[in-house]
Amino acid sequence: MSSASFDPDALIEEARAATGLSELGEHEIREGLAVLCETYEHEAWDEAGRRRNRRRVLGLLATRLRVEAALRAHPEILERPLVRPMVLTGLPRSGTSALFNLLAADPAARPLLLWETQSPDPAEGLAEGEADPRYLAMKRYYEDAQKKNPEFTRMHFAAADAPEECVLLQSLAFCGVHHGVEVMLEPYASWFREQDLRPMYAYYRKLLQLLDWQRPGERWLLKTPAHMWAIEALIEHFPDVSIVWSHRDPQLCVASICSMTSNLMRGCAMDDRDLGPLVMDFYATSLDRGIAARDRCDPARFVDVNHDDFVADAIAVALRIYAHFGLPMSVQARAALESHVAANPRGKHGRHEYSLEQYGLEPAAVLKRFEVYIERFGVDTGR
Repeated sequence: MSSASFDPDALIEEARAATGLSELGEHEIREGLAVLCETYEHEAWDEAGRRRNRRRVLGLLATRLRVEAALRAHPEILERPLVRPMVLTGLPRSGTSALFNLLAADPAARPLLLWETQSPDPAEGLAEGEADPRYLAMKRYYEDAQKKNPEFTRMHFAAADAPEECVLLQSLAFCGVHHGVEVMLEPYASWFREQDLRPMYAYYRKLLQLLDWQRPGERWLLKTPAHMWAIEALIEHFPDVSIVWSHRDPQLCVASICSMTSNLMRGCAMDDRDLGPLVMDFYATSLDRGIAARDRCDPARFVDVNHDDFVADAIAVALRIYAHFGLPMSVQARAALESHVAANPRGKHGRHEYSLEQYGLEPAAVLKRFEVYIERFGVDTGR
């Protein structure tokens, strides 16, 4: 019998005991926590996977306790304006990460960093200029992880101080995409699709205000494909948001995200050929919802970016984005972007190999499922 129990009440009490804090906003997360725990409990994870998932839930609960304490101790945090954030979305593996990293090189951009998604709460008692020990620990962890799992590094380079996806921060609301694994597993997969995500975006805004209060910037730069599930909720909570939408052949996107999801699901006994159709449907559905919501919004709020155009001339794409939203591109900013391009050639961290067939998918089926998207945005599929 496994020693990794997923009883929600026991996990909450364990997190409270570990932090010495009690206020969790429990009523806001109770349902999502219960469904997530049920998913981790009943899916066929090996013992190492169960322990890893349990540590993750405990970590989220403990972090949320510390966030709630910080928000209560400093009510001025929730008065902070978040002016003209820029958000990147689109199918995963469509070039959003490369574009995110490029635009983050602009000194005016304030990207969400990986270590901040894990520790958004302020560290107490640090001397001026002293590095947060949680950042230093995460830096060592990811440097070690890059050596232990070079395959994942080829798929998605992760470092403590690198720009990272919003889903990791949104996990604290217990109502999001999490790692992209949970939404492939039941009952969380079905539960997630039925949720009103506006409360999650309200909490996500608070978390960004908390981070901005600690380390302010001129303009937030954010990214995740999961924003397609809730375009209107995003706009409701960030009324002056600018949205950059990346496009790429869905055959390549689906194969690549299947490979990444399979890697993240280590310890879960799901066959890759069963995983493929789930991944395709999840991201195709997110795209359907995102496009439908986009059609109800002001078109000037969006700009489209083609992956192949970005590969051909990344600086030209960045200039077009800035021009569309009326943002200045200073001499210093352009130089920083050009330096980033020079220092980060395509394939710097290795080549990511994948195919549709190993995940039980045929190219024709993918093209059929994404047919409306392909025609709508003129996506080149090599046909």
